[in-house]
Amino acid sequence: MTAAKLGTLALRSILRNKMRSLLTSLGVIIGVASVIVMVAVGEGSQEQIRERISSMGANMLMVMPPRGPREVNRLTLTDLSKLKAEASYLRAISGLSRVSAEVVAGSLSWSTTVYGVDPGYLVIKERSVASGDFFGEEASAARSKVAVIGSSIARELFGDDGPETAVGQKVRIGRVPFTVIGVLADKGSSAMGEDQDDLVMVPLETAINRLQRDRRMGSIEMSVRNEALMDAAQEEVDVILREAHGLSAQEEADYDIMNQAQIIATMSATAKTLTSLLAAIAGVSLIVGGIGIMNIMLVSVTERTREIGIRLAVGARRGDILLQFLSEAIILSMGGGLIGILLAFLICHALEAFAGTPAIVSPDIVAASAGFAAAVGVFFGYYPARKAANLYPIEALRYE
Repeated sequence: MTAAKLGTLALRSILRNKMRSLLTSLGVIIGVASVIVMVAVGEGSQEQIRERISSMGANMLMVMPPRGPREVNRLTLTDLSKLKAEASYLRAISGLSRVSAEVVAGSLSWSTTVYGVDPGYLVIKERSVASGDFFGEEASAARSKVAVIGSSIARELFGDDGPETAVGQKVRIGRVPFTVIGVLADKGSSAMGEDQDDLVMVPLETAINRLQRDRRMGSIEMSVRNEALMDAAQEEVDVILREAHGLSAQEEADYDIMNQAQIIATMSATAKTLTSLLAAIAGVSLIVGGIGIMNIMLVSVTERTREIGIRLAVGARRGDILLQFLSEAIILSMGGGLIGILLAFLICHALEAFAGTPAIVSPDIVAASAGFAAAVGVFFGYYPARKAANLYPIEALRYE
């Protein structure tokens, strides 16, 4: 029997019961669509993470307190001063203190994040001032009460022309009065949709001593002169901090040093693990769909026992019967797979358009899903097909 004739017979049998065939393929449809959507959202999240971290600054190193509930933050201004004096591979360096606070101007207020930073922070984050000036090292040393605000806050507190008129205005951060000396140039939303202009920057020592209870920095951020020096810079920073903390080369560090590549790798690995777990869970529905196909094909063999007997009696080979029923199972599974792929594209498009969730559909996962759907058809269709092929013609003809 030719492949064309075999396909025609299989399609004709399937189309006799359109609704039953659609319901039979439903498990495969849901399984394929779920796997593709889960992986697409995961890939989109990983790309978003990479873009977000890349937007944090070029060739960046970050020193942070060790993670863990019992770990203690030992980063001090002395560490920062020592790095500034001795590190030779850095383009810029800044301590970082972060606190959530309410900024008040007259009768208006706005809740935001206040960053205590050094002047080098602008270089690290590749930002600039649109109006006014940024504070210098002397402002931090003197614990000056000056602030540079983002354009979003300028508009919220001083109206639409706030970015042009905010310089020189008085604001209160928490209970401490500050003078606005500059407004940052617009940077827009990050890859995660966060407003990067909704922030306030004040001198590091001012933030540590006047705005937060803890006298420690949250982290130290650095920009290395070029990418080729990243490893050397990281090693140098480690040596300097070990000396500052009185640690030998063999002792465990009481801080963590991470570079941009490590941060991206760590966060991407977490997202990838979660994506794989969700895809595996979604893949279970493919197996369930395959079991559904096998059950319906067994019912079909029972219903068509007399038909099989007639075909065998008039000269059909057992191999022809086997291939026909196996073809029906594969067509049901592949048809469900194709519908699932189309459904996945529609869902991914809807997620991006209405929910703002990035979804990157990889051709590899589409091909793998289609291949797996075909494999499900072969695996779960073989037993019913073999059962049909092994029927004895006389007993099949007698079947009522």
